[in-house]
Amino acid sequence: MATIAKVILQSVITCPRCHHEQQETMPTNACQWYYDCKGCGALLKPKPGDCCVFCSYGTVACPPMQLDERCCVRNS
Repeated sequence: MATIAKVILQSVITCPRCHHEQQETMPTNACQWYYDCKGCGALLKPKPGDCCVFCSYGTVACPPMQLDERCCVRNS
């Protein structure tokens, strides 16, 4: 019998600049490489080595990382 992993889709992003916290729903069909802080308007980008803003600034890693899968590859 296969085990079905439960993926958490809610994550709280904390801005490293103003420390504003915002709960967001993570996309399941794409990585989110940019996020506009709702507090100060800063454009957040993933930290080096992270695949998305949720992995860098969120309380929960993105769905692919939760499932131990490869995250999206960023072309930059």
